[in-house]
Amino acid sequence: MQLENKNVVVIGGSRGLGRVIVRTAKDEGAKVLAVGRRPDSLGETAREVSGVQTLSLDATHEDAPDRVFEAMRPDVLVLCAGAIPSIGPIHEQTWDEFSRNWNTDVRLSFLFCRAALRAPLAPGAMVILVSSGAAVGGSTISGGYAGAKRMQMFMADYCQSEADRADLGIKFVALAPGRLMPETEIGKAGVAGYASRLGISEADFIQGMDFPLTLQDYANALVGIMTNPTERTGGVFVVSGKGVEPYPAP
Repeated sequence: MQLENKNVVVIGGSRGLGRVIVRTAKDEGAKVLAVGRRPDSLGETAREVSGVQTLSLDATHEDAPDRVFEAMRPDVLVLCAGAIPSIGPIHEQTWDEFSRNWNTDVRLSFLFCRAALRAPLAPGAMVILVSSGAAVGGSTISGGYAGAKRMQMFMADYCQSEADRADLGIKFVALAPGRLMPETEIGKAGVAGYASRLGISEADFIQGMDFPLTLQDYANALVGIMTNPTERTGGVFVVSGKGVEPYPAP
């Protein structure tokens, strides 16, 4: 029960990786608020994870942080929500398709990180931005996705600098899966896109991935970051089947 008496808010906690994070935090004793856009998916989360609280809203709206913090003041805020990128070569995309993740993943991260600094959250609080391995290695068929996820790494670093300057005692962390996770909607889209591009089956593409990473692996790593913070304030980390490793500051 490593998170007993802790308030954990998961933005994007209604499905996929977010739901697994919700369940894992709850199993560790946390009081958890799952936030998502779809009431039906939130209902499924509530039925699957006994005792979890839910809140339906669009996290990209300007007032979203105020509404979430009013519902539960987080000790740990996990920013896991985001859009499925448009899959296709860059020259076949429109600007709206290319910029999709900047207008969702980056926008909501900006709003909630800004609110965490302005409110501010209590000393000892932690904000975790769920980034992507694409931020490290790029992603040639997902438009602006890799750049958007890289921006989340920068944002964690920028916000940590401001938290330290104001002596707020808040940690900002970006945690990126080191590989595609085929169990997620984004992972499925990526697997399908790259398999098609390479002319191989999706099963063969997955078989060729080194150190496969499951949703539970990632959720366990994230809880480990929550409960065993590093000596340095905040940071950027990559998690793979080999474990969690620090990534050089962007």
